[in-house]
Amino acid sequence: MERSLKIALASFFVSLIVLAIKFVAYWLTGSVALLSDALESIINVVSSIAVIVSVRIAAQPPDEEHPFGHHKAEYLSAVLVGALIICAAIAIMHEAYQGLVAPTPIETPWLGLGVTSIATLLNVFWATVQIRQGRIYKSASLVADGKHLMADVVTSIGVVVGVALVVLTGIIQLDAIIAGLVALHVLWSGWQVLSESASGLMDEAAPASELAQIREIISLNAADAIEAHALRTRHAGRATFIEFHLVVSEAMTVGHSHEICDRLEDALRKAIDGAIITIHVEPEYKAKHKGIVVV
Repeated sequence: MERSLKIALASFFVSLIVLAIKFVAYWLTGSVALLSDALESIINVVSSIAVIVSVRIAAQPPDEEHPFGHHKAEYLSAVLVGALIICAAIAIMHEAYQGLVAPTPIETPWLGLGVTSIATLLNVFWATVQIRQGRIYKSASLVADGKHLMADVVTSIGVVVGVALVVLTGIIQLDAIIAGLVALHVLWSGWQVLSESASGLMDEAAPASELAQIREIISLNAADAIEAHALRTRHAGRATFIEFHLVVSEAMTVGHSHEICDRLEDALRKAIDGAIITIHVEPEYKAKHKGIVVV
């Protein structure tokens, strides 16, 4: 089974465990802040399912209907995760408002805080794993889900602080106020995930550092060619599409120009994981006298 799919499946089970722990904490205390924290964890479970589906789809090879592959399925999942985070923020705001209008005393607060702290520590650990592995395997949906869990961690910390302040000060309304403030943070987190996912759907170019690496590889491995120009790149999940024009002498044979292209493709694939390369060979009179200089 593919590594990213294993991580997605593990995330689903972790989110179920965290959800159960948080509802136990709410049941013990009756705190509206802890209820809001548990409500966000429901979104974690749903988003984990979305990630599993998207990772499976993205791993499928190209077919007649999708000749460039299914890589963008992960960006669609990331958009869904971002939308779910925003929904969670709205749900938390609603519960915070209800708690502010009709505040209720908190029962066994320290026990509830101890229970929810276990869930928070579990989320910190797993969110770190997800974001790191998602970046290694260029999985947009895993990174988005990991950031969602980190938003959940901030939510939980805010809730713990809020409940502790309620107990220490006796001001019951603080329970709802802290929940409302945390909801604003979750809302901002959802917006960030949506923005990053949109850039992938819009065929954003490779980062500047990766572009510089691609230019250097072409320059060093295009011996016998004249120049390379019209370089274009775009990201789609784990795939990096690289396209450029390679200018060669008009006297060069097709076989020789093909050897140069093979050499360039091998070098780029070794350096850029998931590189999908298209090279358009042009005769000397097509030279632009700019672009990538061949060493």
